[in-house]
Amino acid sequence: MLIKIHPGNPDPRKVKKVAGILKDGGIIIYPTDTVYGMGCDIFNSRAVEKIARIKGIRLKDHDFSFICHDFSQLSNYTKHFGNSTFKLLKKNLPGPFTFILPASGSVPKLLQRKKKTVGIRIPDNPVIVRIVAELGRPILTTSIHDDDEVVEYTTDPELIHEKFEKQVDAVIDGGYGGNIPSTVIDCTNEEPLIIREGKGVPEL
Repeated sequence: MLIKIHPGNPDPRKVKKVAGILKDGGIIIYPTDTVYGMGCDIFNSRAVEKIARIKGIRLKDHDFSFICHDFSQLSNYTKHFGNSTFKLLKKNLPGPFTFILPASGSVPKLLQRKKKTVGIRIPDNPVIVRIVAELGRPILTTSIHDDDEVVEYTTDPELIHEKFEKQVDAVIDGGYGGNIPSTVIDCTNEEPLIIREGKGVPEL
């Protein structure tokens, strides 16, 4: 199913429809402020496991990130962090960044790691942010971008739909996507550390 949602003015009915797909255990592909991503409700273990199969990875070997819709939701899945980290997040979110933060006990067991950290995104994209807000809980997110593939197959939503329509429940067409992933910043130590340079240049 291909669902077109205008990025500047998302239709609330379509947003609600996509949130319903997620609530029912569905998997969606959606636009962000960087690349198109694939995701599901973090509390639906079957959907999480299916994404791992689609990606060809083992869950225990991969650190997935979450998309949250605001700081209140973010705080539910992270442990208390210092004032300097809070200021860093406030300066840069919403934006093209993934922040590695200490995970709270609210993170589903299937996604908990020995490091007890979690990657959090709040993209600067109204479509996915409003879908997550309507769902009421974060979604797991992983990029569909593949360095070995023709760029159009991961940036053009119609071509994405052609490729994945039998594997996912909906592809959200929010316009052309990018092919540069988010910048990843580890905030679990005293000083933030950029561990992957991507689209965003953080304001430190």
